[in-house]
Order: sequence, then structure tokens, then C-alpha cells
Amino acid sequence: ELETSFMEYAMSVIVSRALPESRDGLKPVHRRVLYGAYTSGLTHDKPYRKSAQIVGHVMGKYHPHGDSAIYETMVRMAQPFSLRYMLIDGHGNFGSIDGDSAAAMRYTEARLSKISAEMLRNIDKDTVDFVDNYDASEQEPVV
Repeated sequence: ELETSFMEYAMSVIVSRALPESRDGLKPVHRRVLYGAYTSGLTHDKPYRKSAQIVGHVMGKYHPHGDSAIYETMVRMAQPFSLRYMLIDGHGNFGSIDGDSAAAMRYTEARLSKISAEMLRNIDKDTVDFVDNYDASEQEPVV
């Protein structure tokens, strides 16, 4: 029974967190970073903010799984060589295609890119469903 229980748990984690949603191409952590930056007002036309501030906001409100997973996701969304469109507009050392890692989050700054702002433009008009976050204190978008 232990083997069956473990396999069921592993499959539920893979399906719910590890695989991107086919409708928007995002994993829950991607969606949470974008929505967290959006609710903080960090649009492409506003000044950059410290990455650590964004990570703390996302971790506190939407994603209580540790700061490294959130920052690594944000870094990847800011790299022009990782995604077709950069979803985060990063300022500072966000790594290189040669494998150099990004600077620590206290040294980098970020905000939403123009395309992310366009993705989130009508989110307040019931374009997606919202669910309670991990402690039911906030609502977050779900696809």
C-alpha cells in the first residue's frame, strides 16, 4: 500500500505543479510570480523593485514553498534565452546562456515585462477563476 500511496502522491504533484498548464503554458509558481508582481503594481512602466521584495511578497501571499524556487522561476522568466518571450523585465545579473548563475536576489531588480502586463490586463474582469491561497487569506488566479 505504501508504494501505491507514494505513486498517487507523486503523480498528483507532477500533474498539479511540475507540468505547465496547456492553456497558458505556466506552472503555478510562474502564475504566482506574475500575479504577485501585478498586485504589487510592478508594471513595465513603473520603476524596478528589488527581486527580494517580489519574492517575499509572493512567498508570503501565494507560494509558501521557499524563496529559492520563487527566485529561480523569476530569473528564468527574465532570461531572453530561456523563454520565447521574457515575462519579467530584469535589471542586473540574471545569468548567462553559458551557465553563469544569476546574482543573489538582493542584488537584482525586476518588474513585469510589457507582454506580461498585456497578459494580465483584464484579469480583474472575470477572465479567469480565482481560488483561495494556501491559508485562505487571499485569492489567486487559477486556470
